Amino acid sequence: MKNVLILATGDIAKEFVHRVSSSRIKDNHYYISFSTEHMPTKRCLAHINCLDIDPTSYMRLKGVMSDREFRVVFIVMDDKMEASYTLQNVRIINPDILVIFVNSWNDELNLDYKNLTIIDSNEILASNLYEKLPNVPLIATNIGLGRGEIMEILVPVGSSFAFRHIGSIAHRKWRVVAIYRDEKQILPNSTTMILPNDRLIVMGNSIVLESLYNKINRRQGIFPEPFGRNLYLILDNDSKKEDILLQMNEAVFLSNQLSQTKLYVRLIDISDFDLIKELRIFENEHVSLSLSYRDKEVFHDIDYDISQFDIGLFLVDNRLFFKKNYKKYLYELTRPIYIFGDTSLYNIRDSLVLLDNRLEMEALSSSVFDFSEALGVSLSLCDYNPEGDFEDNRNVIEHYESLSRLYNFRITIEQKRVNPIRELLKHEKILHIAPFSKKIRDTSLVGFLSMELSHYFLSIKKHPQLLIPVDN
Repeated sequence: MKNVLILATGDIAKEFVHRVSSSRIKDNHYYISFSTEHMPTKRCLAHINCLDIDPTSYMRLKGVMSDREFRVVFIVMDDKMEASYTLQNVRIINPDILVIFVNSWNDELNLDYKNLTIIDSNEILASNLYEKLPNVPLIATNIGLGRGEIMEILVPVGSSFAFRHIGSIAHRKWRVVAIYRDEKQILPNSTTMILPNDRLIVMGNSIVLESLYNKINRRQGIFPEPFGRNLYLILDNDSKKEDILLQMNEAVFLSNQLSQTKLYVRLIDISDFDLIKELRIFENEHVSLSLSYRDKEVFHDIDYDISQFDIGLFLVDNRLFFKKNYKKYLYELTRPIYIFGDTSLYNIRDSLVLLDNRLEMEALSSSVFDFSEALGVSLSLCDYNPEGDFEDNRNVIEHYESLSRLYNFRITIEQKRVNPIRELLKHEKILHIAPFSKKIRDTSLVGFLSMELSHYFLSIKKHPQLLIPVDN
């Protein structure tokens, strides 16, 4: 049994004493100096002793503190002078005891005592008000280190985390430890799906949680949000003139389809002035051209453009994507990459996703719906498995069906016992959407001998491809 001494007067003390009296913690015995009319009813007093003393009286207080050993002393008093005298008395009687002292006078107190915790009531009130503001995370300040390593996050409608399974989210230095939904607590496992308006209790590194809060609250907008706003086309002198003009037309078409976007074009080592003149015809308030004549410094130029123009989507051809250092560089930018195919984008009728890695499939889903809806094409979810084992992708399909209802966007689900690459080659007028993962970053042209699905589909130039970054 731990003895706790509470020296209290005023409204804050009244609320505190009533909370203590109704506490379910029976291992504490409370000795409370408080006016009798505010004391709890007798049925609650089994673990409470009422003290009829003036705590500013050194002799009266010493008589109480000398009779028994107290673990902690709370000083919750509305008069500043009386509270100060009481604290001095406590410290003279026992210099080492832990004291919790409430400052409710909006004053800075110069109290140089060890084992003293000062609670500023105005600071607590301001903190509670601040946490009620929109877009402010709720942090457990009195649990753990109190530095933001325990946080409550509301999942808004349209969040990229909504309708995702816990197991599909990469957890680095953080975990979802509980979900509150419809006034009920859920202890999640890997198959638990996060829904809009869920309140997540997350624990982890405070810096990571701050970033996580921003990710969860980042609503999916018109593609290429949330990666950026504008499009970026890279053209170089190794491509044929007719291919460059076709890619330019296709990029302009895509920019027009994605509303409120601009197209920025970077020309690399192109010395054909007639070609440059033809490309200049496309320039207007929504299309801008820039030239680079030093290939070695092109990444520096691109970095500058990204910092200036809020780039959210890159457009390159397959050859440039595999050009030395480009694929790795583009991967590090964590932006979607559109790779031109033999079929032009304005002839596309269907976007297609080949089901593979569950984590990656759910991570790119919101962008898949956004892009398909913006282009006005249908969406097919294809589970092609030579062994006919479709159970592994059941949760992914459930996730896409949930988003389909949310977006009011119909999807087609195909499950076939076929070779996925051969089946993919049979399709016409499709855009293939896939995760831009580390496996793709590490793929080389000779890597197509690998058994990885991602190593094969990049070799198919028939279809244009959209690679979307995912959490790896």
